[in-house]
Amino acid sequence: MPRTFIYARVSTVDQEPENQICEIEAAGFAIDQDKRKQRVVREHISGSVAARERPGFAKLLDRLEAGDVLVVTKLDRLGRNAMDVRATVEYLTEIGVRVHCLALGGVDLTSAAGKMTMGVLCAVAELERDLLIERTQAGIARARGEGKAFGRPSALTSEQQAEAHQKLTAGVSVSQIARDYQTSRTTILRLREKVRAGHISIDAA
Repeated sequence: MPRTFIYARVSTVDQEPENQICEIEAAGFAIDQDKRKQRVVREHISGSVAARERPGFAKLLDRLEAGDVLVVTKLDRLGRNAMDVRATVEYLTEIGVRVHCLALGGVDLTSAAGKMTMGVLCAVAELERDLLIERTQAGIARARGEGKAFGRPSALTSEQQAEAHQKLTAGVSVSQIARDYQTSRTTILRLREKVRAGHISIDAA
């Protein structure tokens, strides 16, 4: 006879997972009172943590066997994002464990219908990720076009950069210039490379 396990996760210590457990049992996934302690896993941990990095869930994975059933209320109980959820479900499918999610109508995510649902959800997640990357890149390009600088501020002012470049052109050693401006050799070398690469013009430097 297949064993049924419940995994209930909440994010903070002031929250209780009992509502999730009651919801699952009300949906018909009851667990014998004598086995509740072994088969109901409660965990207080942020949803931003990957499934296998959650101590309680990791121990549960070690206990699950082929033919077992794992029930959760929502998909985020199975991972920190769509990719993590998919990896978790795929692993459970490989070892023969059925996974039911109440938020998706109690569908078995390892069944044909469940796999189709997961495929759609993951496709949407990938689309959102791609759109976020595009928006981020467009924002960076727009900011650069407006002259905004990114990264750490230079250790040298524009005037000092110009003076340092003149000294480099005059043959003064990198070490000496670094001492003159109380900075590192790396800063001076980086300045020289930026000028050579055209990232900083001599006039701008």
